Amino acid sequence: MARVSQQHLDARRRQILDGAGRCFARNGFHATSMQDVLIEVGLSAGAVYRYFGSKDELIEAIADEVFTGIRAAFEDAAETDPPPTPDILLGRVMRRVLREHLPGEDEQALARLVVQVWTETLRNDRIAAVLHERYAGLRESWTVLVDVYRARGLMPEGPPADHVARTLIAAAQGFITQQALFGGVSVEMLENGLSALMSMRQPPVEGDGASGTP
Repeated sequence: MARVSQQHLDARRRQILDGAGRCFARNGFHATSMQDVLIEVGLSAGAVYRYFGSKDELIEAIADEVFTGIRAAFEDAAETDPPPTPDILLGRVMRRVLREHLPGEDEQALARLVVQVWTETLRNDRIAAVLHERYAGLRESWTVLVDVYRARGLMPEGPPADHVARTLIAAAQGFITQQALFGGVSVEMLENGLSALMSMRQPPVEGDGASGTP
């Protein structure tokens, strides 16, 4: 029997994950059966179960893949000199996620899939463990990046870096949630909104000398 190349194995795994993702985004996790996935990807049960033993394993793999890709984008940014500002970085990350997952589907489909992964943590301890681990890694990556911003004079000292990290993650989560629920939210909106917020300046307090008043 001819030996199957790693490239072929990786491509087949990708095919299964993309097909499962389309099914989940379209019909939801609980309404999607493994038979639905088999029909979507056009493969036999044996071919699919070689890679994933259950629907939950598919969900875990999708969740792990998305978070791993996001963290990699942040780590790449931390090594850039100067690193991209948060508005540019979050836009870059969102585009990367939307481009690499659910090819051929609209952006709302991907957002719906991500939100479903989050809700699965409320009932599935294994998926919750995957997301908790990846979320902790994401916070760590953002915290490192905040430290880099401050070391290079791009961000003033202030609240703990973890507080900034959590807020920026929340901005990304809010973007995804809006896209999932309502649609019509472009990455440019996220970039522009963050850019406007970052440009705000505290007005001078009357009597502090800034306006020339003693």
